[in-house]
Amino acid sequence: MKRILIADCKQEISSFNPLPSHYDNFLIRHGEGLYEQRGNNQELGGALAVFEARPDIAVVPTICARAGSAGLLSAEGWKRLSEEVLAAIFARLDGIDGIYVSLHGAMGADGELDPEGYLLEKLRERVGPEMPIVISLDLHGILTDRMLRQVDGFAIYWTYPHVDFADTGRRAAELLLRLMAGGIRPVAARVVIPALVRGDELITKTGCYGELLAECRRLEEEGSVLAAGIMIGNPFTDVPELCSQVLILTDGDAASAEREATRLAQEFWPLRFRMQGKLVPLDRAIAQARSIDGPVIFTDAADATSSGASGDSNAILAGLRVARYGKRVLAQIVDAPAAAAAHAAGVGANLSLTLGGSIDPARFPPLPVTARVKLLSDGEAALETMKAPLRAGPTAVLTYGNVTVVVMSRSVSLFDRAMYYANGLDPEDFDLIVVKSPHTEFHMFDQWCARNFNVDAPGATSANLKSLGHRICARPIYPLDDNVTFAPRATIYDL
Repeated sequence: MKRILIADCKQEISSFNPLPSHYDNFLIRHGEGLYEQRGNNQELGGALAVFEARPDIAVVPTICARAGSAGLLSAEGWKRLSEEVLAAIFARLDGIDGIYVSLHGAMGADGELDPEGYLLEKLRERVGPEMPIVISLDLHGILTDRMLRQVDGFAIYWTYPHVDFADTGRRAAELLLRLMAGGIRPVAARVVIPALVRGDELITKTGCYGELLAECRRLEEEGSVLAAGIMIGNPFTDVPELCSQVLILTDGDAASAEREATRLAQEFWPLRFRMQGKLVPLDRAIAQARSIDGPVIFTDAADATSSGASGDSNAILAGLRVARYGKRVLAQIVDAPAAAAAHAAGVGANLSLTLGGSIDPARFPPLPVTARVKLLSDGEAALETMKAPLRAGPTAVLTYGNVTVVVMSRSVSLFDRAMYYANGLDPEDFDLIVVKSPHTEFHMFDQWCARNFNVDAPGATSANLKSLGHRICARPIYPLDDNVTFAPRATIYDL
C-alpha cells in the first residue's frame, strides 16, 4: 500500500490593494476536512477521484488553507499560516511515498514575496531529494525558480475562465502516480517572457491564448511530454519574478523540452499586443447603455476581488449618478460599515450612509446615499462552478432610486452570480448589472446580455497596467516599458 500525502494552500493577492490580508482571511480544514472537496470541481476533488480509484493507494490528508483574493498577507498572518501548514504536513510524513500540493502561485506576504517557494523549500528539506512531489497551479500564478527546484512535476490550468479545477488535480495525481512507479527522470524547460497580459484574448475558448494552450494540451495528451503549460501570472502581484512563462516537462528529454518551450514562447511574444485589455470610458459606456434594448453588463475588472482588489469601488455608481442614468441597476460592493449600519437599522428601514471607499478612499471617495434596507443575510454562499464556500460576512441589500446594491462586509470572489442569487436577486431582472471580474463563464452573463462593456475605471486590478505603479517586478517588461525585446532562452531543470 502506497501512501500519498495531500495538502492545499491558496491565495491570490494584488500588491496595489491598500488593505493587507490576515490569517483570519483563511478558511482552514485539517485532516478529514479535506474530503469536503471530494466530488467537487476542485483540484483535491479531481486528485482524490484518481487516488481513491486505486486499491493500492492510501491518501493522507493534512491541511487545506484557502483565502479569497486580497491585499498582501501581513507578516504576522504569514508567520502563523506557514507554521500551521508546515506543522500539519510534517506531522504526517512517516511512511509517505509521494506528495501532492495544490497551490495557486500568486500568493504574496510582507517579508516573503514567494510564499509557495518557501513552503516547498521547507518541505523538500524535510523529505529529502528522493520523495516525489507534484504541484498544481493556476495559470495566473508564477512558478518561480525556487519553486521549480523543489518539485518533480506540475500540472497547470488550461482554461480561463477556469473550469478545469478538478481536471488539473486529476492530471497532477496521475503524474504523481507515474513518478512513484519509477523509471521516469523528469526534466523541465522554462522560458520566461517579459510580458504582462490582460483582456478578452485570454478567454481560452475564443482567444489566441487558448490556441496556444491547445498546443500544450495536445503535447501532454499525445504523450510526447509529461506536462505543458503557459502561465501568464497575475499582473497585480508585484513580485520579482512576475512574468509570463512557458513550462514543459519531459521524461529525460531535455532537447524536446527546450524545443517546445522555445517554440511556444516565440508564438506567444508577437501576440502580446492583442492580449491587452480594451477599455471603454465610463461616460461613453453609460451613454450607449441608455440606447440599448435589453440588459447590459458593466465589467469592473479594476475592482476584481478574485484578482486581489478591495471590492469597495463605487466608481460606476458615482458615474451613473452624475449621468442621471434611470434604468434598473444591480451592483455589489464591499463596505463593512454600511453593512453594519443596515443590520443595526433592520429590514424596511431608511437610512443615510455612504457607499464605497471604506477600504481605498483615495481611489473611491465615499458616495452619500439615502437607502432602504431590503434584505439582510449572513453573506454565506457557494461558488457556482467550484461549489467552494463564500463568506462575505454580514450582508445587506440596499435600494436607492433605481439602484439595488449587495453590500458585503468582506471581500469574496465575484466571478459568478453566487452573491446575487444568495441574496434573492436575479441579474436578468435588471437593465444594467455590475460584474467585478474581468471575465465570467459565458452562460452566466454574456449569453443573455445585449452588450458587455469593459469599463475603464480606477482600481487595484485595472487592466491599464501602466497606471498601477509596479516597483518590484523585473524590468523592462511589456507593457510597462517601451521597446522591450525578447530572445527566448530556456532554463533546464533536471528534477
